[in-house]
Amino acid sequence: QMRASGIKEGFVLVSAMHISASVFVNDHESGLWHDILKWLEGTIAPWEPDRYRHNETGEDNAAAHLRSLTIGHEVIVPITAGRLDLGPWQRVFYGEWDGQRRKRVIIKVLGE
Repeated sequence: QMRASGIKEGFVLVSAMHISASVFVNDHESGLWHDILKWLEGTIAPWEPDRYRHNETGEDNAAAHLRSLTIGHEVIVPITAGRLDLGPWQRVFYGEWDGQRRKRVIIKVLGE
């Protein structure tokens, strides 16, 4: 779809359209994924509903909000010579931290 935009030099913004989701750049390696999930679930935002004040409002997804806040909800990737200019192991990922919701992202391509 980059070709369809006609952009040769510029940037692409990819942003999650849900408050408990993330878009991020990282390596697609199974050991790293295990480590990231262990870090999020064990250290950053364990799924322990009684731990969070947000959950006192009738919600039960405070951990998902904190995970999204930690990882971030958008990335900007440079476009060089009409291609996404990612490093050799870099990929753009979408993470949904609150179950299997319908994935929604917005993509904006800027350049010339």
